[in-house]
Amino acid sequence: MVKNLLRGVALLVAGLPLLSCQAATSAPIPAATSDAPLAKAPSHETAVFAGGCFWGTQAVFERVKGVVDTTAGYSGGSAATAHYDDVTTETTGHAESIRVVYDPSKITYGQLLRIFFSVAHDPTQLNRQGNDVGSSYRSVIFYANDEQKRIATAYIAQLDAAHVFSKPIVTQVVPLKAFYAAEDYHQDYALKNPGNPYIYVCDRPKIAALKQQFPELFQKYKGE
Repeated sequence: MVKNLLRGVALLVAGLPLLSCQAATSAPIPAATSDAPLAKAPSHETAVFAGGCFWGTQAVFERVKGVVDTTAGYSGGSAATAHYDDVTTETTGHAESIRVVYDPSKITYGQLLRIFFSVAHDPTQLNRQGNDVGSSYRSVIFYANDEQKRIATAYIAQLDAAHVFSKPIVTQVVPLKAFYAAEDYHQDYALKNPGNPYIYVCDRPKIAALKQQFPELFQKYKGE
């Protein structure tokens, strides 16, 4: 984000590495064996995920077929502290999150989770993603109902049992109490700022990975 962008530029100027914020695998991970079937009729359901800076998470999910809308925001804390300046103090309990509105007749919750773990972030990093460090960058699945909880918990157990990642998954699975939309300038940030050094290093590779690993689910986003 802004503070991390400035830090990243400083690292590059100093000749030090700007760590990638990508997932821990270079190939698609296994599909969820416990998942809801595709719905018979179109409708809208909501999923909320947190996995590092919400710029990149949104950049991934808004390019997924079956996703109707995405919003960058905050979850895990109170309404009073759901503001960027407060969240960056790492004292609010909030995680930078993405609200994904999707059509369950076109994509399942388990498929969204597969993308979340495959290309949106590295679920083995505790309270960080690359150079972004702090609890606001933690990996979280905020479930909206018992079915989402069941699918998410079973999928994490499946991936850990298969040793898909070299380290254990640290993703939290917690109930969604509230989601607060972030400031307007955070929305679609990666799309609007493709040449930004942070976006170039951390987020554009995620979009490329989505297209490469899940071509059947990839769609161009508006304005591209």
